[in-house]
Amino acid sequence: MILLSLPDVYAREYVFDPTALEGDAQLHQDVDLSLFSNTKAQLPGVYHSIVMINEHKYDEMDLHYVNQEDGALVAQLTPAMLEKWGVRVDAYPKLAALPANSPLPQPLGNYIPLAVSTFDFTNLTLNISMPQAAIVHRSKGEVDPSRWDDGVSVLFTDYSFSGSQNEGSSDKSTNQYLNLRNGMNLGGWRLRNNSTYSKSEEEQSWNALQTFLQHDIKKLDAQFTAGESSTRGEVFDSLEYTGVNVVSDDEMLPTSQRGFAPTIRGVANSNAEVSVRQNGNLIYQATVAPGAFEINDIYSTSNSGDLDITIKEADGTEHHFTQPYSTVPLMQRPGRIRYEVTAAHYRASGNSDENEPAFGQASAIYGLNNWVTLFGGLMGSENYWATVTGLGIALGEMGSASVDMTYSSTTLDNDKESSGQSWRVLYSKNIEATDTHFTLASYRYSTSGYYDFADANRKYDDQSDENDLSFYYNKRNKLQLNISQNVLGSSVYLNGYQQDYWGTGRKDRNLSAGFNTNISGMSVYTAYTYSKMGSGQDDRVLSLGISVPLSRWLSNSWANYSLSNSKRGDTTQNLGVNGTLLDDQRLSYSLQQSHTNHGGTDDSSIYSSYRSQYAIVNAGYYYSSDRSRQLSYGASGALVAHPHGVTLSQPLGDSFAIINANGAKGVRFQNQRGIQTDLFGNAIIPSLTAYQENRIGIDTTTLPDDVDTSDTALTLVPTRNAAVNAYFDAHIGYRAMITLIRDNHNVVPFGALVSADDLPISGIVAENGVVYLAGTADNMPITVSWGKEPDKQCHAIITIPESQVQSDNSAGVRYLQAQCHQEKNDAVKTQ
Repeated sequence: MILLSLPDVYAREYVFDPTALEGDAQLHQDVDLSLFSNTKAQLPGVYHSIVMINEHKYDEMDLHYVNQEDGALVAQLTPAMLEKWGVRVDAYPKLAALPANSPLPQPLGNYIPLAVSTFDFTNLTLNISMPQAAIVHRSKGEVDPSRWDDGVSVLFTDYSFSGSQNEGSSDKSTNQYLNLRNGMNLGGWRLRNNSTYSKSEEEQSWNALQTFLQHDIKKLDAQFTAGESSTRGEVFDSLEYTGVNVVSDDEMLPTSQRGFAPTIRGVANSNAEVSVRQNGNLIYQATVAPGAFEINDIYSTSNSGDLDITIKEADGTEHHFTQPYSTVPLMQRPGRIRYEVTAAHYRASGNSDENEPAFGQASAIYGLNNWVTLFGGLMGSENYWATVTGLGIALGEMGSASVDMTYSSTTLDNDKESSGQSWRVLYSKNIEATDTHFTLASYRYSTSGYYDFADANRKYDDQSDENDLSFYYNKRNKLQLNISQNVLGSSVYLNGYQQDYWGTGRKDRNLSAGFNTNISGMSVYTAYTYSKMGSGQDDRVLSLGISVPLSRWLSNSWANYSLSNSKRGDTTQNLGVNGTLLDDQRLSYSLQQSHTNHGGTDDSSIYSSYRSQYAIVNAGYYYSSDRSRQLSYGASGALVAHPHGVTLSQPLGDSFAIINANGAKGVRFQNQRGIQTDLFGNAIIPSLTAYQENRIGIDTTTLPDDVDTSDTALTLVPTRNAAVNAYFDAHIGYRAMITLIRDNHNVVPFGALVSADDLPISGIVAENGVVYLAGTADNMPITVSWGKEPDKQCHAIITIPESQVQSDNSAGVRYLQAQCHQEKNDAVKTQ
């Protein structure tokens, strides 16, 4: 009742009197705190921002912000920016009439009805709400090609070196091996060379494996390659070649468009939510408008497993239907085409003596609809030609299969003409009732006159030898089967292979089966392998093992025990410990002890690998009771010459980032073991994913005491094999608590703004004239302002005494004092 009887209450902003902190009314210095009295206000300027449109990330860039009437920051957007983010600028005449690169003079909603732009300063995120009709449709996982980065010009060599010294009871040997992947990037062009060097007691040799030039063909979602490389091997078998090749590149597609997934069609009676589940997991969800809808951007999550579709209407009613789904490797989405064209000379594998004729090859795979994929190809050379035709079929609940026929005609090296066919059947199915996965079952039958291209180009050392295996014993039947089965949370697998030949009873066989499970954190497995090549002896091994985590006593470590029995009856037992050490697990180790019965040996081994910022190095030692021993060693890494200098790094992978941290050394990165900036502030982040967003974040918890940065993460989108540049604006300096004293011996007033001249370092003065600054360097000039008038500003030069430089306090903070003068040019000394 008392509250109800109060007079009207008016909302207002309350301003705190800063002189209350100064403790003495006579020290009142009229500080302008208007910026801080508004809860919405922030300093205008340029901020590195994440751009989100309708809760989907579209970009990450530096944007300029100004204050609107209520003090909140508003982004200076341009029509060119909006068009880059997929906004249909041309659909709004008032917006399209504006200069492309000039900021919008009015709020975004004045040009696109219902469009709103708000800046989340805490997360540095620009959130744009846009009507769906104003945005060009994008598939999930799509990265705008305008963000693809071809990178900078670099020259590098990526190496892998290994060696060993072996000593037996009567002999010694030394072996060394070096693999070099040399490269040069210039614009969008990639020049690569792969070479090897090997050395043993008997010989040493260099071998150039491949040299090729590569470039994206972005409009065709394809790669162009010229030089020595190999075909993809989807329709025809993979071949080594010297020539030119154009092949479609699925990695240029959005992740939701890769692989096979059916197009889902249905009808919604209202604004409905469509959910798609596979094997009980929700893999897709979206809201659709009333009427017929089509979904064609489902991620390919599995090669089988029917899709359960639920349409939930606005009133809560639900409709369900099932889309059978299973695929073999060749199947494509409806309307998607994969292709490959090659014109080249054949390169014989290894050092084999084979014909190397010129040939041409073309193949294509096309998704006709949800049920059928068509594929085929042509290949021809002087004495050989072949054609392939086939189709993949979705069989609904029975899985999926493909069948193809290859016809070839060839003139062999002994001038004999031969022709024949080869039929191939592939099958894939997931039996949900038993959770059985036929990941791949294949069968190939070839007539006696069929030769693939590699077999047809074999030479005959003695053409009078009618028993030449490469001529008479061509392939006949080939059977391959891969099955996996889940049983009570455990995995059982069976993999089998058999190949036989015309004109002989020779058969090649391989069989492996196993069981894996996890019991109370312990990993347990058992496995059986059988192999037999031609008329040679067969080999059989039965093994079992267990791995127990030791994290209770030693973090990131495991004890393991294994037992194996061979066909000869020998039983080998192995007991060991392995794990990783140091704060980022950059050091790994393994200690093993084994024993073999029936007069066998006792063997001991130790192995360790260390991931430094310059390379990955490893070493191992093995000793046996028969007095044989081995010392092994190795290193892998790269040397990269780039615009900022020359940097040693870990192995590069395909695409990689060149980090420049503004000269700051010792900066580490999240999820990168052993990598940190070198003495010049440079580092290499390897193995980026092409055409997709790659986030690189600084590990701020391990920054050196004299380094600070306002940039904590960057997002990069490299093209294939690109070396992209990433700049972090790190500052070399100390974290410091600085007491600022004016010429009249009073401290600088509370709330004054402090900024470092020509540097994006700033702070706000607390009580007693103290300001905290990160990245404080010796002899660094600063400007202090508590108003716009000249008499409300002063300047100081921060110097750090030698005693403070050598200080090693746990917080890494230096405590300094500086004199702040009205005149900018006055000399200032730090006490």
